[in-house]
Amino acid sequence: MSKDVVVIQELAARTAEIAALPVQEEKRNLWRKLNAREPVRPMVMIDQVCWNEMNVEDELPVRCTDPECRGYEDYFRRTLYQWKHFPVDMVVEPFVGVSMAINNSGFGIEVHDEHAVMDPTNSVRGHKFENQFETEDDIEKIRMPEISHDPAETERRLAVAHELFDGLLEVRAWGCDPYLSLLDPIATWMGVENALYALIDKPDFMHRLLARMTEGYLSMLDQLEDQGLLCGEQSLIHCTGAYTDELPAPGYDPAKPRTKDLWMFGLAQMFATVSPDMFKEFEVDYAGRICDRFGLVYYGCCDPLDGKMAEVRMIPNVRKISMSPWANEERGAEAIGSDFVYSRKPNPAFLAVNRFSTDQVRDDLVATRAVCEKYGCPHEFILKDISTVRYEPERLSEWASIAMQVVEG
Repeated sequence: MSKDVVVIQELAARTAEIAALPVQEEKRNLWRKLNAREPVRPMVMIDQVCWNEMNVEDELPVRCTDPECRGYEDYFRRTLYQWKHFPVDMVVEPFVGVSMAINNSGFGIEVHDEHAVMDPTNSVRGHKFENQFETEDDIEKIRMPEISHDPAETERRLAVAHELFDGLLEVRAWGCDPYLSLLDPIATWMGVENALYALIDKPDFMHRLLARMTEGYLSMLDQLEDQGLLCGEQSLIHCTGAYTDELPAPGYDPAKPRTKDLWMFGLAQMFATVSPDMFKEFEVDYAGRICDRFGLVYYGCCDPLDGKMAEVRMIPNVRKISMSPWANEERGAEAIGSDFVYSRKPNPAFLAVNRFSTDQVRDDLVATRAVCEKYGCPHEFILKDISTVRYEPERLSEWASIAMQVVEG
């Protein structure tokens, strides 16, 4: 492992130098301003990158042999790569988060699916899911999650991290950073088409399924709180900066974080085409109980929410709202106004076309900024779900450069 240590510490030292730059705190402050809905300018992030296509000048291959070291090395190499090639408004932190040894039994459902693969080096795949919820008895398959912690394993992980990073980066034990979607798991247990038909054909069945999941999630949060297993102050929430002066809540104890000290994010992506009434009945009424526990909420992902803002407003503690590539931007901006952060998701397909067009990218970003300024929306650009750049990684650098010109202009 001695060679691994040399590799890791060299990468950690480079990361520490970047983390100490004054620009990091400048960026944190810009995110705080945006999240307070008093922005200095729009903010920009790039996440969920097709790393299999990114290797330039041999910067990304992992060289360590120890599995634990390999995980850290991969993290550092990607951080350093992004800082060099497309940093936009990312913040490089002066600490390493060490995952605590938390076991979550989950709902007890094993996903059964078939895969379709176009590029074997890419983790993005197509899925055909088997429907495992067809009868009333099937709801009984869902088990209540049970949370447990292995403190000895957590201490072992921390000891390894201290040996690697002391004198370079702070080591922090990192608890559970919750992501509690109701519809995403159901999509994998039933298949999207089957689940959508069930909303119409078997609404009572779907209500019982959602109610059982909601109770399971709320129980899970109780257990995480009681055992002091939630994460600390977050840097990111759903690929966007989470820095805020509003969290943690008064009475915060770093040794025992509460849900109200944290951001949460929710989404109902397969509800893209359901009516606002159905969205409220099968998503808002359940997800709202979960979001009510948290300090702040980022809501939405690929689901277009421009026509459902009246219902989104019913979800407690929402601060940021996703405006996906499929949203009507004018309608969304008018409905959001200055009440929330308009979190625009530029279309990643612009980077996947045969011929990359910088004019198309610029026009798209300028149009968003114009409509947000028209309606007084604090806004951000979050480029994510980047499944391919056609093995031309420079496209991301060009997109980043254009985006920063638009928001700083």
